[in-house]
Amino acid sequence: MRADRLVSLVLLLRQRGRLSAATLARELEVSTRTVLRDIEALSAAGVPVYTERGRHGGFALLPGFQTELTGLSHDEALALLVAGSRRGAQVFGLGSALASAMLKVVDALPEGNRHTAAGAAQRLLIDPEIDLLSRRVVAEEVPDAIVAEVRRAVFTGRKLRIHYAAVDQTPKWRTVDPIGLVTVRDQGYLLATRSGADRTYRLSRVLAAKELDEPAQRPDQVDLDRAWQERSTRFRNGGDQVAVVVRVNPVRRQELAGTALAVLVEEPEEPEEGEEAGNVDADGWLRMQVTFQDARHAEGVLWQLATDAEALAPQWLRAALRDRAAAIAARYGVPS
Repeated sequence: MRADRLVSLVLLLRQRGRLSAATLARELEVSTRTVLRDIEALSAAGVPVYTERGRHGGFALLPGFQTELTGLSHDEALALLVAGSRRGAQVFGLGSALASAMLKVVDALPEGNRHTAAGAAQRLLIDPEIDLLSRRVVAEEVPDAIVAEVRRAVFTGRKLRIHYAAVDQTPKWRTVDPIGLVTVRDQGYLLATRSGADRTYRLSRVLAAKELDEPAQRPDQVDLDRAWQERSTRFRNGGDQVAVVVRVNPVRRQELAGTALAVLVEEPEEPEEGEEAGNVDADGWLRMQVTFQDARHAEGVLWQLATDAEALAPQWLRAALRDRAAAIAARYGVPS
């Protein structure tokens, strides 16, 4: 909304001083032409914004200008509730609201604390887009209009109609009773019931959504953490899952645990006959029993771990990895 954008523009100028039209356009995610129109609107409304010409020019407010613009909107308050992770705000379509709310929070601080807080914020980085191995974390893209409609139905307690594309199925329309929203590793999920049965929908597979007028059939109170754990347990115990015994280098332990469905058993590797336990502990390799969604999932994860992991059982998985390695070796072998 334009009113929110004008407020954000004023707060940016108050907190950062002189800014160019290009910088303001980038911060507000609009065109420079829109920024110029907004500057004119502020001037017409009596806000003392002025222009400095030249290479390092831009827009600024007269010194000492004060505002009373720090009231939080509904979405901004929601954004702050999930601000422990900026990615969480993005998944639920609250990224721009979070940015606007943070501007208002900083502006509400006493003058002496404002610069200190801004400086401290520059020294904190939460959930960067890449890890230490330069692997990019790719968040799922969900249209804002769809997320907003789902979010609204969750908060108002009304039924929701979604056009959902389940894996390997033709998209279908479903009418559900929304329970809550969950984000896990940058993936958003809608917890709901359908005809009284628990259902979990991945937001990136929702093609369209429409809040209905009919009240949702759901309890007034919900323990979302418990509901998610129960559904996760049912998910891990169903389907064509496979259990694998694997020995793994501890430096890759977290990667294995993070991609498997569940870790059932974990212990230091037992020493071979004639080996001292102390030597094995020094190696630090672990023996783990983990579950995967299916055979393809298990083979793909262990292949990625390369020589930092070894599948001990089942035998078919060892054979599949051996055959894949042999095919790669043959492809890149030295020509005769």
